[in-house]
Amino acid sequence: MAVSAIVEAARPRRVTVLGSTGSVGCNTVDLIERDHATYVVEALTAQSNVAVLADQARRLRPKLAVVADDSRYKDLKQALSGTGVRVAAGTEALSEAAERPAEWVMAAIVGAAGLAPTLTAVRRGAVVALANKECLVCAGEVMTAEVAKHNATLLPVDSEHNAIYQVFDFERPERIERIILTASGGPFLQLELDAMAAVTPAQAVAHPNWNMGAKISVDSATMMNKGLEVIEAYHLFPVNAGQIEILVHPQSVVHSMVGYCDGSVLAQLGAPDMRTPIAYTLAWPDRIDTPVQRLDLAAIGRLDFEPPDLSRFPALRLAREVLEAGGRAPTIMNAANEIAVRAFLAHEIGFLEIVSVVEQTLERVPEQPLRALDEVHAVDLEARRVAKALILRS
Repeated sequence: MAVSAIVEAARPRRVTVLGSTGSVGCNTVDLIERDHATYVVEALTAQSNVAVLADQARRLRPKLAVVADDSRYKDLKQALSGTGVRVAAGTEALSEAAERPAEWVMAAIVGAAGLAPTLTAVRRGAVVALANKECLVCAGEVMTAEVAKHNATLLPVDSEHNAIYQVFDFERPERIERIILTASGGPFLQLELDAMAAVTPAQAVAHPNWNMGAKISVDSATMMNKGLEVIEAYHLFPVNAGQIEILVHPQSVVHSMVGYCDGSVLAQLGAPDMRTPIAYTLAWPDRIDTPVQRLDLAAIGRLDFEPPDLSRFPALRLAREVLEAGGRAPTIMNAANEIAVRAFLAHEIGFLEIVSVVEQTLERVPEQPLRALDEVHAVDLEARRVAKALILRS
């Protein structure tokens, strides 16, 4: 997908952070706070973390602060009393936040819940920094059609897609042979397969390189995140599924690569710190200083690469099949995975059962074409219902 033409960055730039209390959101707030003169905050939103949201709002003074959980409205209202920050709650209020006149919107709401507000920002032609990969997984064709229709700009925040974006020649995509998504392999890269059945949520969320939220950390441990990223890359870049490769790279220094027809491979390297890709989108088309640790290749000494083991990480095989099937299949996979990961974190199923639940859900929910957002919501709900039923029977 080709993005719209480069636009002049307004100064000060009006910004909104959807999902400001999560890992990506907090890193975004950190960067904004380092240059108050450059950014004016229109809106901040959170699912339920009123304490962090209120603290951010007191420091950044947005026009609007939204908590998606209706039951936390009074808490947020009280916490921001006297600040002049307007407070709202509920899912409709999330879309209201996305509707605010910000030139740049960080879409960092985790899961399918981020789809509607992200589309709202797209439909008013904003520059959308997309940290929510599920938007493209669940509704890739719908999302990209809306981006083109409303002349919005979609900038990937995932470190892998952001890396590809930085070295991808959009003017001559026919010169590109392949894109290579790198994967750390997560905490269980060397663990015996039999032992993986007994791993705990605490072990699964202990990522060796990145500081991420629980859900994303578990996805990294199963490598479902890399499967989702293959689907996301298919919608972000003008390549076919066969041109998207995965390479395990435990050091997380080479964030991804693009291979060209002359044999050249261009890569983006950096320390494993999400503030780098966030800053790239926040300042786009410019670049800004960041406080991230500078890369010292001599100190690192070596960079290792290996192909992924599909027997150890069946989520990769499943994601390829889902991409080939198209239609409702990616939406079903994403919804079932969210339910299965939640169940694993609640100690209701084992680690290896996560992908099993997803695969069984795909077998039970019929695959059909997907044409509209309403269909996305309906399929998402059905897949969640089926996945929950499978977990209850396990």
